[in-house]
Amino acid sequence: MAAIVVEGVSKHWTTAEGRVRAVDRVSFSLDEGTLNVLLGPSGCGKSTTLRLIAGLEVSDGGTIRIAGRDVTKLPPSQRNISMVFQSYALFPHLSVAENILFGLRVRKVSPDECVRRLAGTADLLGLSALLNRKPGQLSGGQQQRVALGRAIIARAPVCLMDEPLSNLDAQLRAEMRQEIRALQRKIGITMVYVTHDQVEAMSMADRVILLNGGRIEQNGAPVDLYETPANVFVARFIGTPPMNLLPLVAGDGGAVVDGTTGPGVFPREFAGGMLGVRPEHIRLAHGRGLPATVDSVEYLGGDSLVACRVGGTPVAVRVAGSTALSRGDAASLEWASGAQHYFGADGVRRALAGQPPGETMLA
Repeated sequence: MAAIVVEGVSKHWTTAEGRVRAVDRVSFSLDEGTLNVLLGPSGCGKSTTLRLIAGLEVSDGGTIRIAGRDVTKLPPSQRNISMVFQSYALFPHLSVAENILFGLRVRKVSPDECVRRLAGTADLLGLSALLNRKPGQLSGGQQQRVALGRAIIARAPVCLMDEPLSNLDAQLRAEMRQEIRALQRKIGITMVYVTHDQVEAMSMADRVILLNGGRIEQNGAPVDLYETPANVFVARFIGTPPMNLLPLVAGDGGAVVDGTTGPGVFPREFAGGMLGVRPEHIRLAHGRGLPATVDSVEYLGGDSLVACRVGGTPVAVRVAGSTALSRGDAASLEWASGAQHYFGADGVRRALAGQPPGETMLA
């Protein structure tokens, strides 16, 4: 049974400029015991969607079911969920133990049960030695663990997390990503995690729901969004650097990259669309392939990012190690046919047939 089902849910705001559709008829279903990420840029509706699931906002339409029960009109206290906010929301005058136990005490859980749950939760999160400290005596990562502890001690089957790592530095964020994922798997809860950081989404999620303008652009496993993006928005949002998109025009040899005379990359009828290829799938060729001019080279140690220009279009290439290329050098680019994507004039990805995956293009 699905842990959470959202069907046609909408939320509109009325502003001086008119009506804003923060969430526009969004539908999805999340399986029990999975970690699911609502991903997207600022203002896309991901936090509003999470708040609608939590009951912190009232939907203007649609239904929300948790564990098969319609909770659309129920207050948060009756939805059997827990939540971790972007701010840790810890009481500064209470100890770690008192912060973790706050919700249980409000619900009048017995003292013996509180003690038992606190011991298990503190041990799970590595907080046993910190229970008597105040939040001001903790590091950012430790405070985040306290906020997590307060959520999981309730033993709700669904945990909602609204950008919980945004206040941490890069190294600590990476560590906490691993800890949250391991914790979710260990206790088997269903988690809905909001972030604008695609690295968090791709490294943690069983399922990613990518939102834009209040609507779902693509809903699937991280590998699906990366390898088969549904449209241009997904292709550019997922990946670092993002997928290269090269406009196609009609040429003598078929559809060619705009600003070049060839070689043709698709049959002529594909002109007007765009070719997509990820930076790591492009190879630097020698005297063959698509001609390019190098704009810059960023050496990153394990690899280098070569910024090129093909016609008037910028193209990023990721190559292993260092490269002898420098600004102004001529280069040639090639890739396997299985690495390329075609997007129509409407920005939607079209499936391609008849090209062997290992065949080298532009050779």
